[in-house]
Amino acid sequence: MLYHIKKLLRKRQLEKARELLDHAKFVDGRLSAGKVAQRVKRNEEMAGSEQQMEYLNTLVLGALVEHPLFKLAALPHRMSGAFFARYTAGMEYGEHIDDPVMGPMGGRYRTDVSSTVFLSGPDEYEGGELEIKTPFGENLVKCEAGDAVFYPSGSLHRVRPVVSGERLVAVTWTQSMIRDPGQRAVLAELGQAREQMLETEPEAELTRKIDHSYINLVRMWAEL
Repeated sequence: MLYHIKKLLRKRQLEKARELLDHAKFVDGRLSAGKVAQRVKRNEEMAGSEQQMEYLNTLVLGALVEHPLFKLAALPHRMSGAFFARYTAGMEYGEHIDDPVMGPMGGRYRTDVSSTVFLSGPDEYEGGELEIKTPFGENLVKCEAGDAVFYPSGSLHRVRPVVSGERLVAVTWTQSMIRDPGQRAVLAELGQAREQMLETEPEAELTRKIDHSYINLVRMWAEL
């Protein structure tokens, strides 16, 4: 399931991220790609200092991991640092599925959820849509600056060629407590209903049953 978080980053947060990226060094994105991705990946990635990366990760990923929808639907267990990617005219990322396991030896994590935080707006570049294929058809995603989307990492997806302008994004991957995307989707819907009922009818018997069912399903399906 595809989730869209509007205005994940506030105006000042977005301005600070863009300020750093405007003065950052970028290198060939294929340097971080696996064997299959190297054939279809044509973008650039930030090669900043440790201090720059730490600041940007705190700024961007800090907002993501604290967002209620992300916590509810992704159920994060481990999370990678972000890759800050730039696409200019002629760049794209062809069809691919994200590698199932990433990270250095001793710090491996399974990729269950892929996230993109948009750092440039749709008026700043032509083309460059994120295309995600699902059993129910294609989703074309081109969000406002500061928005984020996340979806199952096993989805076939690509970034369409940028015709003009500059597309800036932060990309990260999450190992969820719940490996199966179908189970995560069920828990996301049930969790949203639970949150609403706890807010509006905290003492109701039905609320108690929904609450207990949610907790026990997480206990049944969680892998830590």
